[in-house]
Amino acid sequence: MFWWWWIAPAAIAIVGGLILISGLASLFRGRLLGGLFGTAGGGVLLAGALGTALLGQNVQTYARLTYERPVATLSIRQLAPQYFEATVTRPAEGERPARTAVYPVHGDEWRMEAQVLKWKPWANVVGLDAQYRLDRLAGRYQDIELERTGARSVHALTDEPETGPLAALPWSLSVWDTARKYRRYVDAVDTLYGSAAYMPMADGATYEVWITQSGLIARPTNEAAREASAGGFVRVS
Repeated sequence: MFWWWWIAPAAIAIVGGLILISGLASLFRGRLLGGLFGTAGGGVLLAGALGTALLGQNVQTYARLTYERPVATLSIRQLAPQYFEATVTRPAEGERPARTAVYPVHGDEWRMEAQVLKWKPWANVVGLDAQYRLDRLAGRYQDIELERTGARSVHALTDEPETGPLAALPWSLSVWDTARKYRRYVDAVDTLYGSAAYMPMADGATYEVWITQSGLIARPTNEAAREASAGGFVRVS
């Protein structure tokens, strides 16, 4: 975690608090104009510090993308025609331990999606590497008509709780939504995009999903998966 996500808001909050106290003191002394300006200025600085800290807390749910590496393994077990069970194992990342979850998936193929946030070069210099966060796992059908009418399966992969000194607050800020909405005002974000990889499901098949600078890729890791994806069936979008 970048130290300044916490140090900078703390410093701004201290300055804002001092200005706010000074403004309130001026109001009590009868200095109306100076007191109002001081109170308003201190309140704005405190609000800005809180917003920055909340964004820093949300950034912790993203992982740094500095090199190509595996982000998940999938083991597939067939339960019925076009109905599978996908066991997703995600490796340890920083303070987060490895974790495993099981998801029911309808369809012929599984699809994993991620959010990727890339910063501009000057932001890289101050410590902001490209970041990603796995977003969802879904099933898809090869037949377009079944894709329209068949049973659907969509599972969130972003349900991990935020951590940090502000985690107990009843509200939060999404760095993804904030960057998309206000990127015209803060020239730090290079691009935000969604990336996905999908592969066919087969009983006993196992896959690895990797994150690269261009997005997600999926690789079969056993014979069942290689047979299911024979013919070079690897799609990245």
